[in-house]
Amino acid sequence: MTNLDPRSMIAMAGFMSAIMAVVLLFMRRHYPPSIRGVGAWAVAPLLWLVSTVLFSARGVIPSWLSLVLANQLLVLGALIYYMGTRHFMGHRFDWRFWGWIMAGSTMVFVVLTYWFPSYTLRVGFFTVLMGCIYVAQLRFMLRQGDRSFPVRLVQVVLAVHTLVLAVRLTSILIGKGGSDLMEPSLFQTLYIGAYVLMVLMLSIGAVLMATDRLRTELEHLATHDSLTNTLNRRALLARCEDELERAQRYGHGPSIMMVDLDNFKAVNDTRGHQHGDAVLVHFADCTRQVLRRADRLGRYGGEEFLVLLPDSDTDAAMVVAQRIHATLATGHALDCQVSIGLTSWTGSHDTLDAMLSRADAALYRAKREGRNRTVVASEPIQAPRAAQAGSAQTVACD
Repeated sequence: MTNLDPRSMIAMAGFMSAIMAVVLLFMRRHYPPSIRGVGAWAVAPLLWLVSTVLFSARGVIPSWLSLVLANQLLVLGALIYYMGTRHFMGHRFDWRFWGWIMAGSTMVFVVLTYWFPSYTLRVGFFTVLMGCIYVAQLRFMLRQGDRSFPVRLVQVVLAVHTLVLAVRLTSILIGKGGSDLMEPSLFQTLYIGAYVLMVLMLSIGAVLMATDRLRTELEHLATHDSLTNTLNRRALLARCEDELERAQRYGHGPSIMMVDLDNFKAVNDTRGHQHGDAVLVHFADCTRQVLRRADRLGRYGGEEFLVLLPDSDTDAAMVVAQRIHATLATGHALDCQVSIGLTSWTGSHDTLDAMLSRADAALYRAKREGRNRTVVASEPIQAPRAAQAGSAQTVACD
């Protein structure tokens, strides 16, 4: 293993950096702007590529290129990768702090290259500096990252390479760090080999994280209404079917509310479609605020929405309906009135089509009887009952 040529291994790292940079740049060009950080992830391996070229030319080019600049490009690449990770996860990067770190480290490398030349001190300082950057990124990802495989992969790579840096620092302290980077010693070979794998795995991790985010966004677009960010009709009906299957197993079914914005066509005709869209968004935001985490709101079509209330009987659903009426009567400029048709699961014989039909009939009656009210459709036939929610009324129908 010690017969491996360090220059060849460094060249391999440069080749891998070039390939991954091209892949990430291609992704940056074709992925949506909402996936941030990909550009920084593409720049990082480019910096590592230039650094490996400078390292490989040691002895041929001046020391300020092959030592000072080469080391600083490795550090800068690690910082750019860290910046990309923070941007990807929706956080800003404090360049003011890390800029001072870069400026100070540059001065240290200059001093240890020209004024007090010391390979051991230079490598020791570089090892500590890179370890601090990896620990900062690992700490950030453990706090802000999710539990997906790509994020875990990057976390493991950072942790393993931090451990490698700790071993390298220990070897330096015990006098086994060697006298030159190109020395074909065991420790140098292990370190450079670990660096080659780190470059590859961090780049692969970035690709996987961006791809996973793209898949999530595409799934969201496929299941959500683009204007109100509620579930679309197909996705919501699928959730309803799932809930009815669960009701068949456990005997506790959901309630469904068909909600229609009153006089919405007049709003569009008199105030314009942009104002109408703002009203729809406001309604969806207000309604989500009064729903439980397990409840689902979806756009059924136009200004008509459907609310799924898992494991809720009629009384519980009526409370939610009253809250919807109340939250839309607070005096906001975009407040609107709604009519609601409500129905609850009646037993193992009940189907989604039947529930939707009852809710639609109840909604139609709410419109016919004056709007801005909730009508409850129930089986078997019950006596009408009303509940007041601000100016809204609640009645029952069969």
